[in-house]
Amino acid sequence: MTAILHESAHAKINLHLHVTGRRPDGYHLLDSLAVFAGAADHLAVHPAEGIPGSVMLEITGPFGAGLVAESDSNLILRAARLLRATADADVPARLPPLRIVLDKRLPVASGIGGGSADAAAALRLLLRAWPEVRVSRARLMELAAELGADVPVCVDQVAARMGGVGEVLEAAPDLPACGMMLVNCGEAVPTPAVFRSRAPVFHPAAALPAGWADVGAMVRDLSALTNDLEDAACAICPTIRTVLQVLAAAPGCRLARMSGSGATCFALFDSAQAARDARVAVERPGWWVWAGGLRGEECGAQTGGTVGRAV
Repeated sequence: MTAILHESAHAKINLHLHVTGRRPDGYHLLDSLAVFAGAADHLAVHPAEGIPGSVMLEITGPFGAGLVAESDSNLILRAARLLRATADADVPARLPPLRIVLDKRLPVASGIGGGSADAAAALRLLLRAWPEVRVSRARLMELAAELGADVPVCVDQVAARMGGVGEVLEAAPDLPACGMMLVNCGEAVPTPAVFRSRAPVFHPAAALPAGWADVGAMVRDLSALTNDLEDAACAICPTIRTVLQVLAAAPGCRLARMSGSGATCFALFDSAQAARDARVAVERPGWWVWAGGLRGEECGAQTGGTVGRAV
């Protein structure tokens, strides 16, 4: 490998999130419509020197502080280990050593799947940098699920219906072009604490149409749904409620809701420009704010190919 390769890891937003049950092992079953915003981390892979098949990680960016690049639990390095382990026995010794640079632009542990998106982007990058590693589509998705329940949906970065603990994927309804604003208050909300604090009730999976002709129709249906983790997260971090109130009052906001287990909240607008125009009314000291469209919104829909080479 001589060229520098790049990938973007887009923020995953849960437009709704219903907790539908609980498995015997304690993991909660979910139903969610996930989309991807234009906001993203960025990864680049460079040639390096070292042991064949080795991967070094460098973390930069506004949210890179505090992340430990050499940690064995880092999802990017775990992705590299999984790919090496799945290759034929003679392949790892022939793989060039690499250096991955993560430009961390998304808030950490904030309910928008940043770490999962980074892991999925690393899988895509490494498959391009290591063409000797041949992985079927089915095996790629198994590896993604080993890294985390949110990683499979981040492999293709297209809207999808998520079930199971998040790893069961189905086609999403056809989405209209729309604008989105993301706001994170800067306060950490641990996911396990949110699940422990939620009311012990379950909601059925949502009944969604095949598609929505416009933002108004989509917002009407989404307004009848919920994020079942929102109340618990707000009890732990009351600032989330403030963020939701500020978003709901923003000019042109059609729907405001928390994503995932928090603390990032989103608002939907009629267009990406409407979201950008409303940003000044939302910004507060210490808050991270992003405004724009969904991934691929400029083309009128979410777009993206699949990853993985059949063997």
